[in-house]
Amino acid sequence: MSAKILIVDDERNIVNILKFNLQKEGYTTIEAYDGQEAIEKGLNEHPDLILLDVMLPIYDGFTVCRKLRERIQTPIIMLTAKEEELDKVLGLELGADDYVTKPFSPRELIARIKSNLRRMKPKDLKDLKESITIFDLQINEARYEVLKNNQPIELSSREFELLSFLVENRGVVMSREKLLESIWDYNYYGDMRTVDVTISRLRDKLSTDKNKYIVTKRGIGYFFRKDDKE
Repeated sequence: MSAKILIVDDERNIVNILKFNLQKEGYTTIEAYDGQEAIEKGLNEHPDLILLDVMLPIYDGFTVCRKLRERIQTPIIMLTAKEEELDKVLGLELGADDYVTKPFSPRELIARIKSNLRRMKPKDLKDLKESITIFDLQINEARYEVLKNNQPIELSSREFELLSFLVENRGVVMSREKLLESIWDYNYYGDMRTVDVTISRLRDKLSTDKNKYIVTKRGIGYFFRKDDKE
């Protein structure tokens, strides 16, 4: 069964171009042309991935992203014509998994889509690890669940993958390039800021002390503490 992708853009010519390229790759597409329609279809049509333009009527893309993230964890790729770093960071902080800046090549966009969809595929049960307990966190891969002091922490799929990877390699410093390759599943198209913002969002959800679990190795990357003395 082909993945269903929701395309959200108020410019019909762009929607038609995206439809053509995605359907050529075998994807099923649905469309929305304003923020309200995007929210309704995002919640009711159960897409596997959402391509979300920033500049939309009624609700802008940032608002749509925030409202959808309150209800669903479907991968969201923001589409923006703006180059400002603030727009990219804001989208990631609101829960977007990725972003592509217009104009973009179909090859780049398809690579991003495949990467995000691949991360969402259910893992083989034999490859899943038992629940891991470290400090006051319990991480269950089979349920994509994280508990802190037995209370659930709501993480996006990307945040969960990042946390699991760092915990699995605790004590080992991971460069931003390595994290892009391992968690986002691409390197050439990657932007290191994506890693920094996702790490920051993950830290905020885990603790008010940003260094309690994940430590920054200045100029290199990040690692998950092995013990309280690091």
